[in-house]
Amino acid sequence: MVASVFDLFKIGVGPSSSHTMGPMTAACDFVESLDGLAVHRLAVDLYGSLALTGRGHATDRAVILGLSGCRPATVDPDAIEGIVAQVFDERRVALPGGGFAAFDPASDLGWRMFERLDFHSNAMCLRAFDADDGVIAERTVYSIGGGAVVEADAVRGNAGPVMMDDPPHPYRSGVDLLERARALGSIAEVQRVNELTAMDEGELSARLERIAQAMRDCIDRGLRTHGVLPGGLKVKRRAAPGFERLMARREMMLADPLSVIDWVNLWALAVNEENAAGGRVVTAPTNGAAGIVPAVLRYYERMVPGASARGTEDFLLTASAIGSLFKENASISGAEVGCQGEVGVACSMAAAGLCAVLGGTPEQVENAAEIGMEHNLGLTCDPVGGLVQVPCIERNAVGAIKAIEAARLALLGDGTHRVSLDEVIETMRKTGLDMGEKYKETAQGGLAANVVEC
Repeated sequence: MVASVFDLFKIGVGPSSSHTMGPMTAACDFVESLDGLAVHRLAVDLYGSLALTGRGHATDRAVILGLSGCRPATVDPDAIEGIVAQVFDERRVALPGGGFAAFDPASDLGWRMFERLDFHSNAMCLRAFDADDGVIAERTVYSIGGGAVVEADAVRGNAGPVMMDDPPHPYRSGVDLLERARALGSIAEVQRVNELTAMDEGELSARLERIAQAMRDCIDRGLRTHGVLPGGLKVKRRAAPGFERLMARREMMLADPLSVIDWVNLWALAVNEENAAGGRVVTAPTNGAAGIVPAVLRYYERMVPGASARGTEDFLLTASAIGSLFKENASISGAEVGCQGEVGVACSMAAAGLCAVLGGTPEQVENAAEIGMEHNLGLTCDPVGGLVQVPCIERNAVGAIKAIEAARLALLGDGTHRVSLDEVIETMRKTGLDMGEKYKETAQGGLAANVVEC
């Protein structure tokens, strides 16, 4: 019923949480389950959105890494090229339990572009074969967004996203969350108390700081890295040259009351350029929307007087509580509900987190979250070339500014408003159901179908 903050925020690699991190995790889980079996060959079939935009999202590379025993949180981004190249050259993978299994990406990786399995568009089937080419293990897995995966058996058992076990303050809706927050003083405190059932205060603070530092590091890498992003669109990185221009005219910026917008834009661009390059990022709640929460968090840490480490924790805890509502009652997967489920949810989460640390009441925080999503309803997922670049990178910058605006709008009022967060979440879910498949991370509609790739 309640997602952990560490389920919404996971350290991994780009360019996609659902198309890169999820498949890598599923492949690694699968090969680890084969320990003790005499595996001769492996094969993986990708379905629906995973196949349609898989090459642009590096799904093939993610599968190879997973079959080689790599996981998103621990794989060295600098080692990826070598691991993938070796598998292509040798047409085999080194199994985590020892030994090798044949795997030729050209023939053992199937792209079932126009086949969609029932539960979710992001589906993959993994098989292991013996020396006589008989199937000795098989698993169907769905990548449901944010790097999370669920097996077909769990789906048939009506299992939903992985949630906390018996939290002391469960909530299924915004109404529930507000009731709990009024009793404990804040939404952050509700989430904090729930998290403390699995760890002590020191561990919670340390793990939250690792998440926050990973976000800061990603921004800083993006601000110092120049060049062209991979994939063929020839998209130039803008964060680093933009940063240099801003630093060169710092004195002039003192006279510009809107200069903070330039900084927030750059911070968001920096993260999503790193993501597009396959760098280390934090799902927030997905990779495609990974720049919004870090950019708004840095706005708090750098621009808000009195910002503190406790405030950073409250920001992340509040944002995760809001993200949990979307994950439980709608979706955070672009392949399921369009980009409203990624950038829209991230905007809502960041708006809530910022409103909370700016002193907002639980009602104002709920209002900020509602505003953040209300003005992203209907946002399509239409990546040009299947790459998480156009319009994804700029969309994060706009989403970060929109989140700050939503928080400030909410603080102008007293928390009462006409449209509730629960109503906007349900509207988002229904809008996603009504949205045509070509607008849901298939690269078959919207900008993806109308922009010439050259």
